[in-house]
Amino acid sequence: MLNLSIVLEDSARQAPDGTAVVFGDMRLPYSMVNTVANQVANLLVSRGIGKGDKVALACPNLPYFPFVYYGILKTGATVVPLNVLLQAREIAYHLEDSDAKALFCFEGSPELPLGERGKAGFEAAEGCEQFFVLPATPLATESVHGESIWAALNGMSGEFQTEQTAPDDTAVILYTSGTTGQPKGAELSHQNMLMNALISDRMFPRGDGGDSYLAVLPLFHSFGQTVIMNTAFLRGGTVVLLPRFEAGDALELMRKEKVTFIAAVPTMYWGLLTKIHADGEEVPTSLTTAVAGGAASPVEVLKDFERTFGIGILEGYGLSETSPVASFNQLGRPTKPGTIGTPVWGVEMKLIDNDWKTVEGEGPGEIAVRGHNVMKGYYNRPEATAEVMNDGWFRTGDIAVRDADGYYSIIDRAKDMIIRGGFNVYPRELEEVLMTHEAVSLAAVVGIPHESHGEEIKAYIILTPGATLTEADLIAWCKENMAAYKYPRQVEFRDTLPMTATGKILKRELR
Repeated sequence: MLNLSIVLEDSARQAPDGTAVVFGDMRLPYSMVNTVANQVANLLVSRGIGKGDKVALACPNLPYFPFVYYGILKTGATVVPLNVLLQAREIAYHLEDSDAKALFCFEGSPELPLGERGKAGFEAAEGCEQFFVLPATPLATESVHGESIWAALNGMSGEFQTEQTAPDDTAVILYTSGTTGQPKGAELSHQNMLMNALISDRMFPRGDGGDSYLAVLPLFHSFGQTVIMNTAFLRGGTVVLLPRFEAGDALELMRKEKVTFIAAVPTMYWGLLTKIHADGEEVPTSLTTAVAGGAASPVEVLKDFERTFGIGILEGYGLSETSPVASFNQLGRPTKPGTIGTPVWGVEMKLIDNDWKTVEGEGPGEIAVRGHNVMKGYYNRPEATAEVMNDGWFRTGDIAVRDADGYYSIIDRAKDMIIRGGFNVYPRELEEVLMTHEAVSLAAVVGIPHESHGEEIKAYIILTPGATLTEADLIAWCKENMAAYKYPRQVEFRDTLPMTATGKILKRELR
């Protein structure tokens, strides 16, 4: 018996009155979060959903997320978190590909009309039978988009006997595109996720007066899910929810809630520092731990943060396929800015070549990872799994060097993935969508340097003969067909694209 929901249940038993979640003026104790999660579990079982089934969750950083996340886990079902920026077409794909039987979807707002997109995606997907709305108005029992969760939970018991699950049963399916175009679901077991939370808890110090975690990273991403929510609940800490990152709002929350722990992507740290220096914002003094991942942190940002906040940023590395934490600059060992540190406890890393042969010494080579954190495989994709897995090792696609002390530094990506503001964007997927436009003959998408986002997305387009299309019109079309973090912000029309003799586009020349 091993179920990831134990991180909530155990803290609810030990400290029922302890504050689990802060959102706005709401302060929710562990007992309440666990009770609502139990009600969600009872709701699912009453609708014929349970162990082995898949349930999707599309929700920003709101209290609904832990309610539903742990409720799904309690039934023995698998959580399929969805990026809230996905369009209806993309939502339908994820629901069908994961075999989801239900979707819990945030109602949305004028700025984030998720409810409309979610309902359209649900209706277009085959096999998904239940649609529950997470209303924007707290406790609202009606919604124009469908059945409100509060209406559905009416009369449901707050007690639930958690389903017995084995350590290797799938707890979460996280979608990642790789380079094959369509997103693939990385199957992460209860053991994968729980061990990664335990490792994160072990690596970072506990505060004397309790721990307060700022949840500004999306909880539907593995980084926020593991390093913030699961780890905070494991140690009985408080998760302070911020649905959308604004530097001023984040700083205000950090001061008000005496936040001790923040995990963020480099652009967020850049934003906090810019706000402090530009507007003279007061620096939060409660912060004891700051960690970064998702993209390489500029060394100048690391230096500025340490000067300003009085603590250094601990950089780490991981992927959805590794639950996600694989390596970190760890306390008790020297921190080396610009590196991704050393493998965490129970995890091995090495450098390999294209044929899986070990690269000795400094490298460079492709990072391969083995340990308790490596996924079971890609859901229903044995061939794709075989491409990246070998004897327990997972090849990451990231090229790195290693120093004499065993610290790794990423120098390039073997794949063409773009990291825009901490979000992974996969050119092949975008190129396939672009080429569905009747005026587009050929498309190549690359990342170009950007001051605040790290990389921006640019599309090079060859039009079909006789077609006319403006940059603005194509960008507008992309916005309708791609998630907000994915669509190209720049388009360049060309008569030809640089290619090899075999017809492969030379993206390095385009970059």
